[in-house]
Amino acid sequence: QVQLVESGGGLVQAGGSLRLSCAASGRIFSINAMGWYRQAPGKQRELVAAITSGGSTNYADSVKGRFTISRDNAKNTVYLQMNSLKPEDTAVYYCAASTVVHGTARGYDYWGQGTQVTVSS
Repeated sequence: QVQLVESGGGLVQAGGSLRLSCAASGRIFSINAMGWYRQAPGKQRELVAAITSGGSTNYADSVKGRFTISRDNAKNTVYLQMNSLKPEDTAVYYCAASTVVHGTARGYDYWGQGTQVTVSS
């Protein structure tokens, strides 16, 4: 089992910044990638950014150049630095962990509880 606890959401004006944190615990050695997803009201959940155990990153086109995903291995924590926030970034943001068990990749099978990000215009 992997446990994920997010923090850092809140209300910010357009153009502002927030940093989300996701602390992982449990069977962290099984994690091969961490991602941040978001879900806005009436929309499907979408991948915002991800980082692999090797340090490779990828981003949704809508956040490239504005968001940065990073990790602190010593703290087992992944961060999402969000700059130049826009009202359309408003959503519940979820941290997710992708694991490998007995050599089988299971995809994003562990999720945090979500944290609300609201960007006012």
